Amino acid sequence: MQGPQRKIVHATLYELIAIVVVTVAMRWLSDKGAAEAGGLALSTSVVALVWNMVFNTLFEAWERRQASLHRTVLRRVAHAIGFEGGLVVMTVPLIAWWLDMSWWQALITDLGLVVFFLFYTFCFNWAFDHVFGMPHSTPPSRE
Repeated sequence: MQGPQRKIVHATLYELIAIVVVTVAMRWLSDKGAAEAGGLALSTSVVALVWNMVFNTLFEAWERRQASLHRTVLRRVAHAIGFEGGLVVMTVPLIAWWLDMSWWQALITDLGLVVFFLFYTFCFNWAFDHVFGMPHSTPPSRE
């Protein structure tokens, strides 16, 4: 699977799992109801879905210009950090507004999610590549 179809399947699967995880986590860690927790999860997932498409397009364009096209562990770590770092910049204001909290509280809340999502992003992308194959921008891995 390649091109836009790959990006759509990748982002959709990633976000569906994320919506479930964030909703459950918000219900468990806060006094928010399912509707409020689910609404925040859906809203942040829409932001993340758009960012996912943009970031992966930019990342793969950068990747095609590298001397080595192999997706090493270091490259996967850089991918996860880059994606999550950009997402934090976009979601902290949303979390602060949605949960009526200070930006500092929203940042702490978001950073808790980031710790989980750094590992999730890394593992999801690795599994996705193994299940659906690598994009044309990279040769088969020796992993």
